[in-house]
Amino acid sequence: MTSLLVPPQTPRPRTRVRRADRLDSLTGLRFLAAFAVFTHHFTGAGATGGVAHTPALFPYSTMGVNGVGFFFVLSGFLLAWGHRAGTPARVFYWRRVARIVPLHLAATVPCIWVFHVWGGVPWDLPSFLASVFLVQTWFPGVVPMFPGNGVSWTLSVEAFFYLLFPLVIRGAYRLRTRTLLALAAAGLVAMAAVNSWALTHLSPFHAEWLMRNPLARLPEFALGTALALAVGRGLSLRPRPAVLAVLFASYTVVHVHRDQRFDHAVAVQLAATVRPLVALFSALLIVAHVQRERAGERGWLCTPLMMRLGAWSYAFYLLHQTVNRLILDHWGQAAPGNQNVFVLIGVATVVVALSWAAYRYVEEPARRALTGRRSP
Repeated sequence: MTSLLVPPQTPRPRTRVRRADRLDSLTGLRFLAAFAVFTHHFTGAGATGGVAHTPALFPYSTMGVNGVGFFFVLSGFLLAWGHRAGTPARVFYWRRVARIVPLHLAATVPCIWVFHVWGGVPWDLPSFLASVFLVQTWFPGVVPMFPGNGVSWTLSVEAFFYLLFPLVIRGAYRLRTRTLLALAAAGLVAMAAVNSWALTHLSPFHAEWLMRNPLARLPEFALGTALALAVGRGLSLRPRPAVLAVLFASYTVVHVHRDQRFDHAVAVQLAATVRPLVALFSALLIVAHVQRERAGERGWLCTPLMMRLGAWSYAFYLLHQTVNRLILDHWGQAAPGNQNVFVLIGVATVVVALSWAAYRYVEEPARRALTGRRSP
């Protein structure tokens, strides 16, 4: 296998990262992040929300909402890791459009019926169009906050990152590794400061909008980009996934019980720092699996099943909340109980089947038609 590392002895730390080989473990991680978001929505943000309250999972399942932060870090990492120097910006943009937009539009169609026609969720035309064109998080006047397909707000954030990437990557190549990592760390600190200010000075609605704004989420993407370049240049960092999992589980317990165990000021700061800390955990997890896989260690995330689930994860993410809402409107909320774990598994299986169909008959055919490129 051709090495992707710039040899450590090179005196040129600003050398570009070469085009990468497949990183199958990251494909498997994509599905786990999407499933975490699904679990959060299924069990609800509160004890009375969601499709089916499951005491065995709640409130720890609420941390699943931060799966979107993992996606932002992963996006920055993969775009920088696989970037080819000299690729025209227009080519990059078109490939992103071909990958993201067709399935986004297709997934929005059932949302119109399930949420707005049948479900009665209020909406207005400008907000809906903002959702269709993936700019709904850019402006504070979009009402409701999640028009159209609600989960597509993350695509709006990603669209902003995509616009910046051809410019950012050029500048990033010129910076030394230590400078890149220092800027990434400073970005996380700034992110925590902005979140803290928003939670203490703004209304809940405007604070949540600010913390979803692409500029406020940019440090997550920048962290992934910086780490991809650093690892490609030879950064020696091999955290153990099992250790990271234990640390994250411990942090989750502290975070979800913050209001009961700490005074209000400390609880607010824990809420303000959750996104930067999840970004850091995500970055270390990504690096851990990249380093292991490049050393020839292929684990369960690289199995054919996880690879397939990872390939379908984008469709899974776009469709899951529509299925959840359809269940709520048609059958109502299930009675609380740990037996709802089996309901969760059953609904997830249905969403996976729909995701397979969406990937096979919409996402991939559209991408190939628009780019003429086979799936990697």
